[in-house]
Amino acid sequence: MQRTAVNGVGILGIGAYRPHRVVGNAEVAARTGRTAEWIERRTGIVERRYAGPGESVTDMAVEAARKAAADAGIAPGKLGAVILASMSYLQQSPGGSAEIADRLGIRAAAFDLNAACAGFCYALALASAMVRDGSAQYVAVIGSDRMTDIVGPEDPSAAILFADGAGAVVVGPQDEEGIGPVVWGSDGSRAGLIAHDAAWDAFRDDPGREWPTMKMAGPEVFRWAIEEMPPVARAALDAAGIGAGELDAFVPHQANLRMIETVTQRLALPAHVTVARDVVHSGNTSAASVPLALARLKELGSVGSGGLALLLGFGAGLTWGAQVVRLP
Repeated sequence: MQRTAVNGVGILGIGAYRPHRVVGNAEVAARTGRTAEWIERRTGIVERRYAGPGESVTDMAVEAARKAAADAGIAPGKLGAVILASMSYLQQSPGGSAEIADRLGIRAAAFDLNAACAGFCYALALASAMVRDGSAQYVAVIGSDRMTDIVGPEDPSAAILFADGAGAVVVGPQDEEGIGPVVWGSDGSRAGLIAHDAAWDAFRDDPGREWPTMKMAGPEVFRWAIEEMPPVARAALDAAGIGAGELDAFVPHQANLRMIETVTQRLALPAHVTVARDVVHSGNTSAASVPLALARLKELGSVGSGGLALLLGFGAGLTWGAQVVRLP
C-alpha cells in the first residue's frame, strides 16, 4: 500500500475567538471571597472572557477555524480533517468536531480529543503525523473550551483562573520542517489533583446532588508544574535539535502568570526570547490556551514569520506535551 507522503509539515495559519464579555477581578472576587488585588497578585490575571449565548464550544471553534483557514490562505473545503481539543464539550455524543466540520462546509474526518490543557499540543502532534503520512493534506487543529460550564462559580481555587475561548491552526505541507517531535506523557497517579468531584452517573442516580464541577488542588499543581515541566520543555528542544538560544518565543499553557514566570526562570531562557503572557487578559482557557497565546503574539507582532516557538501544554490527567514549531 502506498501513500503520498510530504517532506515538511508546518503551521500555515492561526485564528482566535475571544468571547465578547470581559470580566474583571472585582466581579470574580465578589463571589469567591477573595479580593481583586489578591487574585491579581496570586495569578497575574487582570481580566478574562466569559462566553454567552451563541458562544458555545462549537460556535467558538468554528469561528477560530475559519480565521485560521483564512490566515493560511486555505479554503475550508480543502481541509481533510478536523481535530477538536476540549475538556468542556458537554454533549457526550456525537463529538463536537463533526458539527464543526459540517458548519465549515466539509465532510472531512473529524474527532474530539480530551487531554485537558495539554490537548492542543496532543492534537498538533496527531495533525502533523496525518499530513506527513498523507492521511490528510490540511488539518484544522482547534482548542476550544468553555470552562465556565464546568467550574463552580464560587470556587476560590478554580473560578479565579478559568475562562472561555477558542484558538485554531491549520497544519499542512510546506518545504521546510515546521513542527518538531512531540514530547508527551501522563501521570494518572495524580489524577485527583485536577478532576471533577463526581462522575455524571452520580448526578444521574442522585438528582438532588449538585452538578459535578472540576476541582483543582492549586498549590500541589503549582509545585508539580514548576518541578516537572522544565525538563519536558528541555526534552522538546533536544528532540527538535535546537538550543534555547535559537528560540524566538516560549508559549507555555496560560495557567497562571506566577507559574509561567517560574518555569521560564528555571529554563534560563535568553533575554531575547519572547514569553507569551496572554493569561493576563484571557485567563486560563485550557485547550484554547496555547493557540490563543500564539494568536496574541501574531496580533502584537511580537515574533516574526519563521520564528521558532517552544509550545508547552500541561494539565488534568495529569498530562503534558511539548514541541518546537516554526511560526507562519
